[in-house]
Amino acid sequence: MSSISIKQAQNTDKQAWDNYVNQHSDATFFHLYGWKQALEQSFRHKFYYLYAIENEKITGVLPLGHIKSLLFGNTLISTPFAVYGGILADNDEVKQALRQAACELAEKLNVDHLELRNLKRDNPDWPFKELYVYFRKDLADNDEDNLKAIPRKQRAMVRKGIKAGLEYDINQDVDTFFEAYSESVRNLGTPVFPKKLFKALLDVFKDQADILTISKDQQLVASVLSFYYKDTVFPYYGGGTSLARSLKGNDFMYWSLMQHSVKKGITAFDYGRSKEGTGSYSFKKNWGFEPQPLYYEYYLVKAKEISEINPLNPKYQMFIKLWRKLPLKVSQLLGPILARDLG
Repeated sequence: MSSISIKQAQNTDKQAWDNYVNQHSDATFFHLYGWKQALEQSFRHKFYYLYAIENEKITGVLPLGHIKSLLFGNTLISTPFAVYGGILADNDEVKQALRQAACELAEKLNVDHLELRNLKRDNPDWPFKELYVYFRKDLADNDEDNLKAIPRKQRAMVRKGIKAGLEYDINQDVDTFFEAYSESVRNLGTPVFPKKLFKALLDVFKDQADILTISKDQQLVASVLSFYYKDTVFPYYGGGTSLARSLKGNDFMYWSLMQHSVKKGITAFDYGRSKEGTGSYSFKKNWGFEPQPLYYEYYLVKAKEISEINPLNPKYQMFIKLWRKLPLKVSQLLGPILARDLG
């Protein structure tokens, strides 16, 4: 009878870890070991990538990151700064062993709670947050059918962008991307991540990541940094300048990304998560994407209840209003100090 051992992955285990992830049907881009490497290069947090071994073979993995902040609490998350996470395992016995190891680690670290970001309900005895949904849709293999699949009103927005003479370029230009992205998140009242994060992601993932930038007469309009994993494109960090609204730059940007992705053989478009009742939620629904529930499940350690650290919490509204008024350069300087703890 085999016994299950739980170990903590080191950089020398990267290939074995990714080999396991790549063959697992429930794996996501954010289970890859490179996510840990990019975050370690960008932030000061500690990461605990646990894996199960049976008969000298990996039979399960659980990526975890410890986010400890005076402002935003003390949490152990799978996976931090990501939409998805949680346990990948060959069977329930392995899953239970990894879950137990994560709970023990959470107690050892004396965190407020352990958070597993699951695509489906996995821990029925744990409380979970009904806050986020995700949007994913299959792509046809040609532009004509993909354009027809966009609802009429949204399709009109895309056509306006096309008629405006917008152009797109695929590149690795982090500086230009950062200008569009940082302006967009400032306008939303959200601190921007440090530029070094985006450089690290492009460096670590290489051919699994790129930047698509929209311009008009050589003026920056919008830009998005996307990931490609298996059959899916993830437009993960994106935003537009002040020109984007009048020129329908964001609409044109995501349509261009669909075109680019189809050329790469991609068959699914993952718009990521949004909070119900937000502008991004409505925008994604307008594209004909149907929201699917996300199950962020919690094992409470010090906390008595799930914390509400999100922009919809009324206590953050004053901060959001003030942040929107900051000069862009100031928000680019101060944002990374706060954003590094928003796991």
